[in-house]
Amino acid sequence: MIPQEIHTLLQTEFGDAVLDAKLDGVPDPFINIAAGRIDAVARFLRDHEATQFNALMCLSGMDYTGGKLGVVYHLHSMRWAHKIVLKVPLTAEQPHCRSVEAVWKTANWHEREAFDMYGIVFDGHPDLRRILLPDDWEGYPLRKDYQVPEYYNGMKVPY
Repeated sequence: MIPQEIHTLLQTEFGDAVLDAKLDGVPDPFINIAAGRIDAVARFLRDHEATQFNALMCLSGMDYTGGKLGVVYHLHSMRWAHKIVLKVPLTAEQPHCRSVEAVWKTANWHEREAFDMYGIVFDGHPDLRRILLPDDWEGYPLRKDYQVPEYYNGMKVPY
């Protein structure tokens, strides 16, 4: 399937959950999906006979500045050899997104990393906790407005 066909299929199945898309003139065509429906869209894309996106190649948190966050999912179908990128726009004030860990188990640690580094909360994740930083670390280091603390537990933070 080409990206336009995938977009049309998702619009037909999910309507308003498909926010918009950029399918032409970009190296990785993408479709924007509503945060509260990404889990249902992911399951549909994995299970539908024509798509069979059985591989989550990458899940990344993003900070687009101005309080805009997001999650980017790179999907691949090993059977049909096609790819698509899904994006979920979020805000710093409401950084909640449904977890896709039940759809692709590999999302478990990817979502934990996005939580740890960006503060994106994946609702429904079975074990959402920090994965790279100590539990008592304050803030989210990959957000563009992050200020490196001068001290952590009485130790000077080299920067």
